[in-house]
Amino acid sequence: MSWIKTISYKNAEGKLKSIYNKVKGPNDSIDNVLYIHSLRPHSLVGHMSLYKNVLHNSNNTLPKWYLEAIGVYVSYLNQCDYCVTHHFEGFKRLLNNNEKASEFMDAIKNNSLEVYFDVKLYEGIKYAETLTNSMHTLSKSTIDKLINLGFSEGEVLEINQVTSYFNYANRTVNGLGVTTKGDIIGLSPNDSDDPDNWSHK
Repeated sequence: MSWIKTISYKNAEGKLKSIYNKVKGPNDSIDNVLYIHSLRPHSLVGHMSLYKNVLHNSNNTLPKWYLEAIGVYVSYLNQCDYCVTHHFEGFKRLLNNNEKASEFMDAIKNNSLEVYFDVKLYEGIKYAETLTNSMHTLSKSTIDKLINLGFSEGEVLEINQVTSYFNYANRTVNGLGVTTKGDIIGLSPNDSDDPDNWSHK
């Protein structure tokens, strides 16, 4: 499952157990990306707070399917199969169209996302790509272009934060050898109105 020790739900005690109870899914399942924090429970709290507020918060105005699409694409760029697998399922569920979801993945693999998205959403995705691969090349003109295309400054921040979160999560997963073995693929904390509800369904 990973290259370092993790503590199972069954063997967890104290603070770790209480956090697990907050994030667990069906049959007390815990995603491996969360188990990896078990030796330092405070970092699991930080991870979940960031994840829930960046990706699953009702104050976001960009469509959640688009934010998930950014996450899938960033994870693909970082060669993080774990996050691609989990979040593509989330993207597919939100889109509620398996054919369109498959077209999105094909567009990623064929480097043809400009065909999948309209100009505005494509430029948002391109910003995520640049932030991931060559952030030193970004300038104010990049942001100005996004705003001129119709993104609000708050929505630019949403794209920035989702991209930054997935770069963090990808490095957590790939850097510690986390696999999907034993995970229930595609669970997420979807109660967007309650930032403190971390349960996975």
